[in-house]
Amino acid sequence: QDNSFEQFIINYCNEKLQQIFIELTLKEEQEEYIREGIEWTHIEYFNNAIICDLIENNQTGILAMLDEECLRPGTVTDDTFLEKLNQVCATHQHFESRMSKCSRFLNDTSLPHSCFRIQHYAGKVMYQVEGFVDKNNDLLYRDLSQAMWKANHSLIKALFPEGNPAKINLKRPPTAGSQFKASVATLMKNLQTKNPNYIRCIKPNDKKAAHVFNEALVCHQIRYLGLLENVRVRRAGYAFRQLYEPCLERYKMLCKQTWPHWKGPARAGVEVLFNELGIPEEEFSFGRSKIFIRNPRTLFKLEDLRKQRLEDLATLIEKIYRGWKCRTRFLLMKKCQIVIASWYRRYA
Repeated sequence: QDNSFEQFIINYCNEKLQQIFIELTLKEEQEEYIREGIEWTHIEYFNNAIICDLIENNQTGILAMLDEECLRPGTVTDDTFLEKLNQVCATHQHFESRMSKCSRFLNDTSLPHSCFRIQHYAGKVMYQVEGFVDKNNDLLYRDLSQAMWKANHSLIKALFPEGNPAKINLKRPPTAGSQFKASVATLMKNLQTKNPNYIRCIKPNDKKAAHVFNEALVCHQIRYLGLLENVRVRRAGYAFRQLYEPCLERYKMLCKQTWPHWKGPARAGVEVLFNELGIPEEEFSFGRSKIFIRNPRTLFKLEDLRKQRLEDLATLIEKIYRGWKCRTRFLLMKKCQIVIASWYRRYA
């Protein structure tokens, strides 16, 4: 119930992960239709970049202001930090406190003076500022790092590389918030170079009991995991897309004109294939480099036809092989019979 600095940076990381999820799924999904020249009705979805900016902006972000409070001379307390937040973030639509101008909770006793509230993507979270400055200022000073680096134990020495005299840095050690922000930036950079697959886990109930579903809890998780926006984009768009070459290669046996070899552009071959199969025009669209199929049922139909065709081809191959094998055996027996008959007549 009491969220402090630790929960704040954890929620910040969750916001960044949600942001990359939005960019790699929803945003990229819609941008692909534009790139491929597909007619598309834009689906509005919430982009939490504004919340990430509220936390990590180098000038007006909460982490930047926390660092500034930790580094400035004079008396620094959690209350002075909250006052600074109230001055800088007062008009931000996702920040609320008893002193903020945009807050609807100025007379709400559920929001104490020592707290502020952030409207995260997953919902509103209230944070207690008590301990923010001390926890952010929990630095490992240079002399301690050097002492640990001089330890005889190799593991301890490896854990404190900044204590190496050859790598000595006279700058003030980074604050806990700065270190976490740098770690999150490295994680985001790493994820953007990959092709991630997402597994969304939903708790059906708080008791960890089988066959018990709390509808309110499940709906809440579906909302803040971004699944509704994802489903809306998918339903409004196309369920399947594939480059023309592999699509033609996979389904060319379904059409006499494209089987066994198609001489011409792959797109033209796919057009001939789909026209031959009689698939309704509203079920697919031709992009610049890909074929887009709207309904999964159409794809399932293609797979079923392909499976049946493969069985027919396997039966045809088996029939031809058996015929060849029987004919070869027959010709061999016929040849042997002629040789035996000729030798018998010679001596008869």
